[in-house]
Amino acid sequence: MVEEKKKFINRLKSMYALRANIDKMYARTVEASKAGNPTAWCAVNWWEADPILKAMGVEVVYPENYGAVCASAGVAQDYLERSAAEGFPTYLCGYARNCIGYAARMKELGEIPPEAPLGGMARPVLLLNSSALCDARYKWFQSLGRYLDAPVWTVELPHPGVKESQADGAHEQNIRFMVGELKEFIAFLERLLGKKMDWARLDELASAFIEVNRIWYEINELRKARPCPMHSRDFWTCMTASLYPSGDPKESLKLYRDLLAEVKERVANKIGAVAPEKYRLLFAELPPWHDLKIFDEMAERGWSFVVESWAYHPPKPIDLSHVSDPLERVARHTYRWFTGYFANALQEDEYMGYFAYPYLEWARDYQCDGAMLHPLLSCRTATNHLVLVQDRLLSKLKVPSLVAEGDIVDFKTFDHPGTMRKAEAFEEIMDHYRGLRRGEGLPW
Repeated sequence: MVEEKKKFINRLKSMYALRANIDKMYARTVEASKAGNPTAWCAVNWWEADPILKAMGVEVVYPENYGAVCASAGVAQDYLERSAAEGFPTYLCGYARNCIGYAARMKELGEIPPEAPLGGMARPVLLLNSSALCDARYKWFQSLGRYLDAPVWTVELPHPGVKESQADGAHEQNIRFMVGELKEFIAFLERLLGKKMDWARLDELASAFIEVNRIWYEINELRKARPCPMHSRDFWTCMTASLYPSGDPKESLKLYRDLLAEVKERVANKIGAVAPEKYRLLFAELPPWHDLKIFDEMAERGWSFVVESWAYHPPKPIDLSHVSDPLERVARHTYRWFTGYFANALQEDEYMGYFAYPYLEWARDYQCDGAMLHPLLSCRTATNHLVLVQDRLLSKLKVPSLVAEGDIVDFKTFDHPGTMRKAEAFEEIMDHYRGLRRGEGLPW
């Protein structure tokens, strides 16, 4: 009889149903494509275009998520190599390279590659891009024209600075701009698909997506408890229903409510995701999808990752019940995600209200002993602020950082043994700064 290996992360049972949602996403799109129904490949767009596509009956998959799927399944390297053979540089975004390699292989075969995990991504009728954050997307989606006969549309998101966002009239002007952009997108979709928008359905979906994120936010707030009831491993699994909302939002609502109930039960009974919880850490930004087992090894040392990845988190909730126009509700919800930390950042004289500043709030609120920062070879957007995060956490809160270079998709760039050696030494550093925080009267 083979002895079962001990698991050091106490995974949430309700997580598994949310994990199955990922499989359903790809299966639905393949089935829709076979039936002659419209499908789209979408960049993550933080709910700006998702409810519109759903209301128009378009099934969606997300190439960024598929990059993580391929890395986790161990097949990404072949697509990365195919991308390089097509002439794309190896320092390009790993998600983009995986997607381009996949698209080139699909064109070569004339069908979904047989090795593609989760049934693969079906051939799309639309490539939906987003201007939010990432600098690779414009040319990435444009370059897919070599392999796919599908138009590209980009939904725009204003990127004001912290001070600029608080200027008189700036907020409402940006909302009006977003609503205008979404109206143009709907007009384009109606021409492309030869059908009219179902506005009642859009109204319903907009409200449902906002409610999904409200509950998801509440779940993550409960992770401030000691011991933390939910590890980052479960967060990265469960966030898919929010960040990549291709399924029925009513189903996602039920699954998140089940998750909320389980997390509440753990908090009430002081059940932690890691026992004993010796150290509480935050993680920034994108994880090494090809090597998530490293978090199990860290859990064995008593490391509990209690908060992570700002861009993957839902926005701070605001009341939008008084907004009758579904496009305006969508715009305000998405804009809130991007600028929700800006007012507090301005009060603390921090200029990077997205990405960098939220970790200051979280390190205090979640009482973190340290941070694990993951600079990515192929993602400037999720890397360029990490030096600032490291500096601010240490200088303002006496919270040190462990830096472990790597990549989201390319496993060749991540030093697993070296990172674990750093982790052992880092415990002494966290112990030292824990004493300094207490000496300065900080509450943890």
